[in-house]
Amino acid sequence: MSMLQPSTLQFFKNLKKNNNKTWFDAHRAAYEAAREDFASFIDTIIQQFSKKEPSIAHLRAKDCMFRINRDIRFSKDKSPYKTNFGAYINNEGRKSVTAGYYFHLEPGESFVGGGMWMPPSDVLAKVRQEIDYNFADFERIIKSRKFKEVYGGLYAEEGQVLNRVPKGYEADNPAAAYLKHKSFIALSNINDAELTDKSLVIKVIKAFEVLQPLNLFLNSALV
Repeated sequence: MSMLQPSTLQFFKNLKKNNNKTWFDAHRAAYEAAREDFASFIDTIIQQFSKKEPSIAHLRAKDCMFRINRDIRFSKDKSPYKTNFGAYINNEGRKSVTAGYYFHLEPGESFVGGGMWMPPSDVLAKVRQEIDYNFADFERIIKSRKFKEVYGGLYAEEGQVLNRVPKGYEADNPAAAYLKHKSFIALSNINDAELTDKSLVIKVIKAFEVLQPLNLFLNSALV
């Protein structure tokens, strides 16, 4: 199947109302079915998109999917489970710091996109330098017609943009607005009806294809 099953979305709707271990254990079979459905979808995406991005051809869904258990050690919210599935498709797997592709499944809050999210300081410094050196190329990517149609522009995530340009750059630098970013990502929302539509794979592949030039640019900074 080329789309997700309604039962997968329903599982998360139910989990959001019953986020506790007792309920989860009683509905583990539904969770396993939802996880298998999502893994099958991600495997299809990898298989199809690897024709354009050969570096991910060796991956399997299990290399990209995140655990459903939340890390609650330092959180005021003690809900034990995430109410979503997420998969980061990158040639080095989900733990890589390099730019990649992401799919997020959460009823009412699903999206497709990717890029480089919260890279370590040394990686961030290299990316900023690459943007500064080759700003015309960077701007050409994020201001292209296709990029704007799919993503609108580079996502300015709350808390991930500095108030001032980082040390070493002038305030009037042509790339100042982007040098302030601590993450370089793009997101495109997907509604629930699209999640269960047969065109979902095509939509995600097209979104990844539009994102590919940005990821290539970001990763070129690390070569």
